[in-house]
Amino acid sequence: MHSRREFLGTLGRSAVGAALFGRLRSPMLEGRGGAPRTPIGIQLYTVRDLLKRDFEGTLAALAGIGYREVEFAGYFDHTPTQIRAALQRHNLAAPATHIPLPANDSEWQRTLDQANAIGHRWVIVAWLDEPLRRTPDDWKRLADRFNHLGRLARRAGLRFAHHTYDSEFTPQRGTTMFTTLLQRTDPAVVDFELDVYWAVKGGADPLALIRRNPGRFPLLHLKDATAAPERRMVDVGAGTIDWVAILAADRATLEHAFVEHDEPADALASARASYSYLSRLTY
Repeated sequence: MHSRREFLGTLGRSAVGAALFGRLRSPMLEGRGGAPRTPIGIQLYTVRDLLKRDFEGTLAALAGIGYREVEFAGYFDHTPTQIRAALQRHNLAAPATHIPLPANDSEWQRTLDQANAIGHRWVIVAWLDEPLRRTPDDWKRLADRFNHLGRLARRAGLRFAHHTYDSEFTPQRGTTMFTTLLQRTDPAVVDFELDVYWAVKGGADPLALIRRNPGRFPLLHLKDATAAPERRMVDVGAGTIDWVAILAADRATLEHAFVEHDEPADALASARASYSYLSRLTY
């Protein structure tokens, strides 16, 4: 995921300013009996190359597929006014954004101010450089830092979350980074965005994680995995993950679910395939 780290590193150079697009109704994953459940969103990292070339046209294409929520990972040198206008034109909302771990509290406060100006509800740390997460002591320091960032986010009327990766499920000294982060963070101020694919890739059972930790995963990343041992990333519905069981297990507290594919051969075709599969699910 080195490329994601570099990609997120451009966020600080993106212009962000005032305002907001209101919360909009979104197409939902259906519950049993057709009851509306979680909105089907998409993480814009999936279509990052298209957004660089044609920001407006790419948002239009995603809305045409049926998406009504997007999760940002950079603003592609667009002004806040341009972003707002484009989202409004295509009936899109952006409840969350991915950002790098802030270097200090001043940088974090600027990020929170920007997030409030845009209208995000969650600000999500999406990548942790390897030197920050080598040992269990590092993991404890990260958890304490997350609690601090979460408290500052709550004061600003926002939620802080951490996006999970496969390395966090690798055992070391009888525990894992994910277990340390989960146990040492305060649920009142720290949420987790469970990436179902990376959990599976890391040898974890996402269904068991959700069942054992109710309320800790208000956001999910949805991407599928082929069978072991390869566990190649594929579009949602094209792999081996039991999405009905996972979404049913988390439906009481799941607020947003974002489709993602890190390296799709055809980004819009991938977005369309995953949306088509999820929009037909009942659970």
